Amino acid sequence: MAIIKHKEQRVGILIDVQNMYHSAKNIYHARVSFGEILKTAVAGRKLIRAIAYVVTTETGEEKAFLEALTKAGIEVKSKDLQIFPGGMKKADWDVGMAVDAIELSKKVDSVILVTGDGDFVPLVEHLKAQGQMVEVIAFSKSTSGKLQEAVDDFTDLAKNPAKYLIRIPKR
Repeated sequence: MAIIKHKEQRVGILIDVQNMYHSAKNIYHARVSFGEILKTAVAGRKLIRAIAYVVTTETGEEKAFLEALTKAGIEVKSKDLQIFPGGMKKADWDVGMAVDAIELSKKVDSVILVTGDGDFVPLVEHLKAQGQMVEVIAFSKSTSGKLQEAVDDFTDLAKNPAKYLIRIPKR
């Protein structure tokens, strides 16, 4: 279902960087242009807040990427990668994103989630039950069908991948 977007609408954008990174890497062998996604998400409306949720590593190799997000006008929230005995790694921002979405929903007309993660369906249902408009922007091939059905508007980045991807040079 398409929604009406107008310049007086206030939007808040929450970006699941890990989800988008892995989608672009696994499907297209490319990186995501978060600046382009931000422009599409805002769509001429009033941006109240854009937050990217990232996981940092001990090597710090993501420093330039984090700076690029900030330059694009995206606030960065980071969490260290957890490595458990035995080598298992965990990096999860779902609860943090959900809490921020609920808080931000009080200040915006539309909450925009940049993720394909179906774990956000209960959040979408909660926000919509509160009268909130919820949008999702992601690649359809890696987006939960239930999430696509639950939201008021789904923007499929796969319809124009060249616009939203940065090709990784072959080595």
